[in-house]
Order: sequence, then structure tokens, then C-alpha cells
Amino acid sequence: MFVKTFEASRINAPGPATRDATIVGSIHEERPMVDSSASGASELRELVSRVGEPETITGWKALADGLLVNRACAFHRNMEISARYAWMYGLLPACFKWVGLAAFASHHVRLALVPLWLDTDRSGYVNIPRSLGRQRLLLMEDVNTIRETNNAIFNDIFWVHLAYVSGDDGIGRVRALLQADSYYGSVIAGFEAIEQGRRVLEGRSASTLDRQAAEDLIWAGNVQLLEHEQRALVQPHFDRLSCAFARLVSLGSATSFEVRGARQEAGYFTSFYLDSLTRGLPRVLQSRGWPRITRFDDRWWWILASVVPRFRRFGADQKLIDTSLHRILDAARDHAATPCRIPHLSTESESPPNAWQWRPKSSAGPRANLTYRRHGH
Repeated sequence: MFVKTFEASRINAPGPATRDATIVGSIHEERPMVDSSASGASELRELVSRVGEPETITGWKALADGLLVNRACAFHRNMEISARYAWMYGLLPACFKWVGLAAFASHHVRLALVPLWLDTDRSGYVNIPRSLGRQRLLLMEDVNTIRETNNAIFNDIFWVHLAYVSGDDGIGRVRALLQADSYYGSVIAGFEAIEQGRRVLEGRSASTLDRQAAEDLIWAGNVQLLEHEQRALVQPHFDRLSCAFARLVSLGSATSFEVRGARQEAGYFTSFYLDSLTRGLPRVLQSRGWPRITRFDDRWWWILASVVPRFRRFGADQKLIDTSLHRILDAARDHAATPCRIPHLSTESESPPNAWQWRPKSSAGPRANLTYRRHGH
């Protein structure tokens, strides 16, 4: 079922640019509800069929952006981005590791946006221009850079997953769109690896060793997407951050993937500074410089040595990761129709807004709406 879906009025003019411009300009409309089950994938394909499959990168980016609400402040947009990552992960959890990681990273970004809450208009939406005019003490320029980074990552990579999962020949569609664009070289290589591993996992005759090799290949492909994100998107933005804010971000770069409970949380917890100054101490001493998350080599070491291995182990526990992703989706639902506010300071329950139309599949409530199907299992 759809909620306010795209209704792109079609213009009878030839060429992909004209058609995709129509999609860009009329994203009012039909959005699939946040349902990560097999039916959610079917509704996504129906949506693409209705509006017409985009033929350019611009068209696919417009389609992806249209899955978010039209008017969203910094907090609402961040939460919707996090929720869409979680939704996309649920459509193909055996393959879409990058969006799983991105869901938790984007969800964590909301905490860095809290200073923007100081500048809200009467309707509760953040006044970005006024925020940027505040004193340097509040580091508003840096906060806004974090917001822009999160938005840029979604705009640059999410649509590729959308194109891949929206039809039968997903990899063929991705090849046609990206093969002539050197900027996306590592992205298409990553999806080629994901596709190769997926074929093995979805086959019935693969041996245990073949399946393990396929999973490793899928992870390698997702790491290529992650490296593209870090090099092409994150680093240029992080280079703009002030030294003071870079230290704060380094200190706050820690996650346990929304796991609750002291024992479980400790098992998945990872911290940039803690890891850098323990397991990474030899490389810190060799570099003779204090580790900073804004420095690519320091950050990439932490991601490969700690974040990815923990998330891989975390993702192997289907019940655990489902529970954590539900928390992200529930947060997006709870904040979708409320004025901007500091996350998690309010505990009152609110009815779901029209824009999110959470429709439980059982009496278990809204959480029953997010279900996963692990391909090849």
C-alpha cells in the first residue's frame, strides 16, 4: 500500500533527461510505507512501475529523495534518512550491509545536531540561516557541516540500492547507470561483488565453504561502498571542521548499534579513542600524532579494525539487529509529526502521523511492520 505516493505527470517528450526532470519536479505523493518485508519490496517495484523507471542518475536520486517527506527540518530529515536506511536493509539483509551500518551512523548523527534546536521557528522547524549566524562558541558551522555530510551520503549512495532492488535485473540497471562514470568506479565494483555473492547464497547447491566465501565477497563489496563514502563524501566535509569540533567528534565517535543491556552492549561497543589508544597504540606512537576521527587514515583503521567486524558479528544475530533497527524506525515515527526537540528527552507517546501510516501486521503493534527475509537461508 502507498502513502502519498509520487504522481509524476508524464510529459510526452522523448529522452531520459525530460522524463527524469518530470520526476524531479513532481515528487508530491506516493511513498511506500516503511515495510521491510517481501510485500515492501513488491510495493517499491509497483511504485517504480507507476512513475516510470528513471533512466539517469538524476532521476534515481529524485526518486530516492521523494521517499522522504517534502518539508523536513534538520532533525526530521535525519530521522527519515536513518529510517530509510533501516527499511532498505530489511529488503535485502544478506547483501545490503552498507545501508545497515549507515542506519546506525545516521541515527547517531542526530545527537550532533542538537545545537540546531536552539533556532526553531514557531512551527518547530530549525532556522539554519539564523543558526549559522550565531557565535563561534556554539560551532554552528561545524554542526551544519555534519548535517550536510549526512544528507550528501544519502543523496550519493542510497539511490544505487534503490535501483538495484527495484527490478529483476538490478545489477544490469546499476551497470548501465554507472559504467560511464569514473566517480562511481568503486561503487559499481562493490555491487558486482555483492551480486556475485548473492547468486551463490540464493542457489540451493552451494556448499558450506562456498556460502562462506560468498558472504565474504558480499562484505568485501560493501566495504568498497564504505570506502567510497569515506573518501569521496566524508573526508571533504571533515576537512572543513574546526580543530575544536574535530576533537569533540573524535570523542563522541562510539557506538554499540543501539543494543540495550550492559552485557550485550559491552560486547558490541566500539569507541574511536578507546580502540586507537589500546589496540591501535603502536600505530599512534609510530605516527607521533594524536588520533583524530577527521583524519582519513585514523578513521579508516578504526572502521576496518573495529566497526566492521563488530557489525558483522552483530548482523549475524537476526533478532538482535531487528530489535535495534526497530528502535530507529520507532524514533522516526514518533518524531515525524512533532516540533523539533532534543532527541529522547520526551517520553510521552504520540499517535503516528499521516505521513508515516504505520500499519501493524499483527497485534504486536507498529514493530510488527518491519520484517526481514534473509535471502538464501
